[in-house]
Amino acid sequence: MARVNIGGQAVIEGVMMKGRTHYAVSVRKADGNIVTDAQKSESIMDRFRILKLPILRGMAVFVESLVLGVKTLSFSAELYGDEEVEEEPSRFEIWLQQALGDKGEKIIMGLTMCLSFVLAIGLFMILPMLISRLFKGFVTSSFFQNLIEGAIRIIIFLGYMKLITKMKDIERTFQYHGAEHKTINCLEQDKELTVENVRQCTRLHKSCGTSFLFIVMIVSILVFSVFTTQILWQRTLVRIVMVPFVAGISYEFIRWARLSPDNPVADFLSKPGMWLQREFTTIEPDDSQIEVAIAAVKGVLEHEPISSK
Repeated sequence: MARVNIGGQAVIEGVMMKGRTHYAVSVRKADGNIVTDAQKSESIMDRFRILKLPILRGMAVFVESLVLGVKTLSFSAELYGDEEVEEEPSRFEIWLQQALGDKGEKIIMGLTMCLSFVLAIGLFMILPMLISRLFKGFVTSSFFQNLIEGAIRIIIFLGYMKLITKMKDIERTFQYHGAEHKTINCLEQDKELTVENVRQCTRLHKSCGTSFLFIVMIVSILVFSVFTTQILWQRTLVRIVMVPFVAGISYEFIRWARLSPDNPVADFLSKPGMWLQREFTTIEPDDSQIEVAIAAVKGVLEHEPISSK
């Protein structure tokens, strides 16, 4: 069987696939053509080898995934919305160009990523903690308070996923998400990358970001239970500071589950994440979307041929 180390994500009307040293984004433009852009991807772990240690590598992958995700989403949005008739730039865009020059786009991308991170922390970490404090008069144990907080966090997460699935644009993104998984599964099964072969593969995958997020929810309950302080600012600080550590532990579980395909324990513990994918974040794609995912994988394989075990 081929040795495969490719992951990806859905973008606007397209798919991004990432290998060890390169990534490729394929987008189907409004005119129906598929455009693929492949770029070299340098990891901070190659410069600082200490980051390849367990837990630390998960933190590094978490940050790099956020950066690359925002970058490729921005690229796909620009490419899909590109039209022959150029619109006049707004006053804000003119001011931004004059004030920041060529670095303007990178600065805005950085600010967007920071804002998204802050909102995610607020919604999925801080809000559940604040709501759980309403039960403080009934539950005195810090451990059980953390369990209640974790349950609230999961409920908010599931509610959020349910709401966004009602959006038409998100529905198409989830179809591309399914195409991404099916294509990677086809590759991991050492099958030829054809629409027919990919279509027959499952749209679920143990290494999915949805599974990762669910594992984060569970790991956070265990990690936060270690800290028993009832002081609000200290509890808030702990949740913010420990996010990278929680992400690092969660990554190790996802990595182990992917490398242990026949392990019944890994299979059992992966079921909640697989259920989330099936019910919320992946939808069966059509053939045109599968073609885009295949183009993205081939964009990576042009630079990183699959080696044999």
